[in-house]
Amino acid sequence: MTTIGVFDSGLGLTAFAHAIHRAAPQADLVLAMDPDFAPYGRLSGADVTKRALFSARTLAQHSPDAIVVACNTASVNALPALRKEFSIPIIGTVPAIKPAAETGRPFAVWATPATTNSDYQNELIGKFAAGLDVHQTAAFGLAQAIDAADPVSIRAAVAQAMADTPEGITDIVLGCTHYGLVADVIRAARPGIGQLYDSHGAVAQQTLHRLGLNPSSEAQPTGRLLQVYLSGRPGKLPAAVSAYPAGQALLDIAV
Repeated sequence: MTTIGVFDSGLGLTAFAHAIHRAAPQADLVLAMDPDFAPYGRLSGADVTKRALFSARTLAQHSPDAIVVACNTASVNALPALRKEFSIPIIGTVPAIKPAAETGRPFAVWATPATTNSDYQNELIGKFAAGLDVHQTAAFGLAQAIDAADPVSIRAAVAQAMADTPEGITDIVLGCTHYGLVADVIRAARPGIGQLYDSHGAVAQQTLHRLGLNPSSEAQPTGRLLQVYLSGRPGKLPAAVSAYPAGQALLDIAV
């Protein structure tokens, strides 16, 4: 049985774990969240790397065949250290700037304040979207509101981010793994929103590719959610996860 580990600071891993389960329902999942140190955007790069290594080592107790870093901030800071320590595939998360740029239309990149205008994000924009109108928007408090599943705070954070996004821009790259969980709220915040670019589907496909797995269409999936860790402690998915369809799907396969 294939086992895949997935980690993030919080609920951002939810859509990614669900996408992996949908693509490879025969695989078991092990998840690690880090609520004691969330959100990672307030930590230094060195501390983010320490926490990422801690979560990966926690997942390694289950001898996973691959580990998915379902966190943009951890991917930016910790991938080299993770790949140095572990011989299994380590799949990072990259904002979907390239597919957004391929349309030739202007677009916004919503991200955490720590990632917005970071060298990493600027390099991605320069590499894939040079010459295009790209607006970087810091979505203050949105990831935290999503972790709390607080609809009032979610709507307020989305409204503020939308107010900070120029009216003429209709396409948005979701540059934090949390944001796809509230795509419907983002769409409702402004008429005429076009494409929302998330990366969980691409990450799931990359994970299968690295493991040599083919997308499965099994009617009765056999893979289960074996274990959830909360800052290294065995636990369960937070109650807030049930607020999101992807989270409810994970609850349905939990052991």
